[in-house]
Amino acid sequence: MAQDITLRQLRYFIALTETGHYRKAAERVGVSQPSLSQQILGLETALGMTLVERGHRGAILTPGGREVLTHARKMIEEAEVLGSLAQSTREGMAGTIRLGASPTLGPYFLPYVVRRLRRTYPGLKLIIRDAAPTVLQEELLEGRHDLILAQLPLNSGDIAVERLFREPLKLAVAQDHPLAGQASAQDADLAGQDILALPRGYPMHMQIVTLCEEVGAQLRQEYEGTSLDALRQMTALNMGICFLPALYVQSEVSPETGDVAILSFRQDRFLRSVGVAWRRRSAHGPMVERIVRVIREVARDRFAALVRLE
Repeated sequence: MAQDITLRQLRYFIALTETGHYRKAAERVGVSQPSLSQQILGLETALGMTLVERGHRGAILTPGGREVLTHARKMIEEAEVLGSLAQSTREGMAGTIRLGASPTLGPYFLPYVVRRLRRTYPGLKLIIRDAAPTVLQEELLEGRHDLILAQLPLNSGDIAVERLFREPLKLAVAQDHPLAGQASAQDADLAGQDILALPRGYPMHMQIVTLCEEVGAQLRQEYEGTSLDALRQMTALNMGICFLPALYVQSEVSPETGDVAILSFRQDRFLRSVGVAWRRRSAHGPMVERIVRVIREVARDRFAALVRLE
């Protein structure tokens, strides 16, 4: 090759593929658009191939560009491994970790994790973003997160997964629903009932689909809730009944003034699994392991009476 390939070129190229637009990519990496274009052109010259088709619809990868993207991400990840090792040696537990979390879990669990992490590792910085579990897994593989916290399963040979606990799913009904006066419910109580659920992309959706088939209930797909709050509000209006995670119920539903009545179901044996996942070749391997240890401690110390620890 007449020219050497630089990590800067690879980072700019990855930013361009993720944004699909030269201006947006330049803004992401903090340079001018001409500077970014020059780096991409330099990468193409060094490789002797065209990576990007330039048109009115933005930047579109060529077949060769897609192949290069796969290797570019691996090279950047390896470079981050070296940087992380050096930083860990110099500073110990410090740096920035990007943590993704499911919105059905993060708001009711992560505040306690963040508080303990700040106390235990004051040099550690966290960037937290929430998304549906399927989106989180894709973004983890793309390198947008270093660690994700979500309902399992998460399936990929490129990520390591560790289950943290199993969380009961509580039955929620309107205050004037016939089941509202009961403390618990069994399968027979759900026969013929309309059940509301989160959309596809959440493992809870498939759990509810399977449950409906088992007990003879109807899944009201025309009333899919986009959040746990939406499910609870629709349930309060008697549009159906729903299942809410125990952590959410403890945080958001007041026993005295709640807009829904909460029942245990199957003696709290209707559960979802919650875990963490990270890339097997992560640059932050040792740091991630320590963070996972803290997350486990929070689950044990704060929520042992509410969830089933593994």
